[in-house]
Amino acid sequence: MSLREKLDAYRSTGPKRIPQESLTIMHRATEDLRHSGILERTLKPGQMLPEFALPNVEGAIVHSRQLLEKGPLVLSFYRGVW
Repeated sequence: MSLREKLDAYRSTGPKRIPQESLTIMHRATEDLRHSGILERTLKPGQMLPEFALPNVEGAIVHSRQLLEKGPLVLSFYRGVW
């Protein structure tokens, strides 16, 4: 099963796992973001991300260039609790 298929399957179970009040808040927040124009300011598929350095979970600075030398790099952004 591809990542897309797994994500779609997980997303389809949302209404069963998440209380309706929370789903309403999440959908409203998503629409607010879309209407804010943020999508016009994001990287598009195929665009290169500028080099960066960020602290890891232990506080040590990690450079994207060093990570890319080891192979593909995946970034995950955690928005916080809804």
